[in-house]
Amino acid sequence: MRALRIGLFTDTYLPDQNGIVTSVALLADELQAQGHEVEVVAPDFPEHVETRADVRRVSSIQYVFLPTYRLAWPSRRDFDARYDLIHTHTPLTLGLSGMRLARKWKIPHVATYHTHLEAYAHYVPGAASLQKRTGFITRTAALLYGNADAVITPTAGMMDVLRAMHVKDPVVIPTSIDPRVLQAAPPVPSPWPAGTRRILTVGRLAREKRFDLVLDAVAQLPDAHLVLLGEGPERDHLQAHAERLGMAGRVTFLGVKPWREVGAYYAQAELFLFASDTETQGLVLQEAQLMGVPVVAVGARGTLSGVDDGRSGYLVPVGDVAALVRHARALLSDPALWQAMSAAARVFGASTTPQGVARQVLDVYARVLHLPPGTLSAPAQARTFTEPQPRHWEGHG
Repeated sequence: MRALRIGLFTDTYLPDQNGIVTSVALLADELQAQGHEVEVVAPDFPEHVETRADVRRVSSIQYVFLPTYRLAWPSRRDFDARYDLIHTHTPLTLGLSGMRLARKWKIPHVATYHTHLEAYAHYVPGAASLQKRTGFITRTAALLYGNADAVITPTAGMMDVLRAMHVKDPVVIPTSIDPRVLQAAPPVPSPWPAGTRRILTVGRLAREKRFDLVLDAVAQLPDAHLVLLGEGPERDHLQAHAERLGMAGRVTFLGVKPWREVGAYYAQAELFLFASDTETQGLVLQEAQLMGVPVVAVGARGTLSGVDDGRSGYLVPVGDVAALVRHARALLSDPALWQAMSAAARVFGASTTPQGVARQVLDVYARVLHLPPGTLSAPAQARTFTEPQPRHWEGHG
């Protein structure tokens, strides 16, 4: 097996918590487990103490349009390392730096399209209207993705977006999650009041995630209590929305919790509700199902392949609050249905592993390096995961 030195360039990383961070961290770990040398290039966070030896932090500034984010401001001295291949995961300053370095050093550039960029245009004043008139965001993104040696996307639902950027032959490789982290979460106090139906939703509290629709749905489930796990710029708006709906006492804004604890909240939930229609994959859907939580979610783009519709949960049309309510009510009122969907959700959520995903990515690397498939992967080794016991219907409590 040939060992590579690989640079993973990302504009978002720990201590941030989101799908891209999870994807990059797991990929870095698995590539190293396969015998490759990996360096994650990410923005510096002034108060974060780096504990990973495989991370190169680049000086950053506060992102003016999204204050909780850091925008890397790289200089030449930040890139004294050389790589055999660069894999970019975001299209901002570090993604563009990775593209330029690959071109300068004449090495392959692989890019993963994690984020439906047009859906985030509202974070830059005037960008949404400019995109509508001129397609500016699509044309700019095409400079990164259209010129990469290979492009990976987590789901087939983003193919039309990539085709608009003139990307040739994108490869679909789903993002994985590590079941060991979720399953090993230590017990945490329940954030749900006793006697309520335990509904959970997870993600950055942002406009495009449509948590307002989740609140609208839970408002029509009078015995349910919603826990929102995450933080973001829309928190004040969502709290005000809950007040307007008369359900402020039935919502808990939990904020961000350490990643090692997140699995404990999934383990206590009865139902996962999700209304975003801009996901490239919807990693939280996979996390919930892996922990045996049936899902009711909007089916759009990436989430269309994120739920085994009718078996591990239900997908509903975009913006259809009534359908969210109808399916949630059915699951919470039928113990046999809930039990069957919980079991199916656990199977569906475990359908991809970090090891298997890394091997697919390494085959993409081999292709752009003009090597035979399998050249860069170590022989497959069996890994034993602790299979959790099936969940049982608990009803109220």
